[in-house]
Amino acid sequence: MDEEISRFDDIIKVDDINYAIYKIGQWQKSYEINQIGLSNEIPVSKNTVNHVKWSMDEIRNSKFSISDKTVNGFVAIAMQLNPKVQEMELDDVISLEQKEYEDILGEMESLELLSEDESLELETGDYLIYKLEKDCHVTTSIPANDAAKKQFNDELKKIEDALD
Repeated sequence: MDEEISRFDDIIKVDDINYAIYKIGQWQKSYEINQIGLSNEIPVSKNTVNHVKWSMDEIRNSKFSISDKTVNGFVAIAMQLNPKVQEMELDDVISLEQKEYEDILGEMESLELLSEDESLELETGDYLIYKLEKDCHVTTSIPANDAAKKQFNDELKKIEDALD
């Protein structure tokens, strides 16, 4: 009986809003500013697409002052961390962020998604699965399978290497 219960815990439903499911892949277009478009994690469930859209909106709704302009979070992050973007005129960065946002939304509309009726083994090597946990007003994505843990660690290493 205990084995059956633990086996059941290793299965998640694709429509479970507590999980985000991705595959490794490439976006159709190239992006410079929007961190979603810089990632090689592509959403594969409707809930994950909705979560990504919500996350983008949260970042875009964050406001920062740069020079004499108020900019959204994506522009502010890019201006701080991306040397290529730092060389651009601020108005061009703002325009590029808007275009990238619209392009990413368009790409997400055309993604092939898993059926909402499906279930997946948590330890599948085919998908990166993150457990979504709410802490006050912040949703935290915690790697829930080995593939996501490896991806998370690889991405963290890239960031650390870039900052060195």
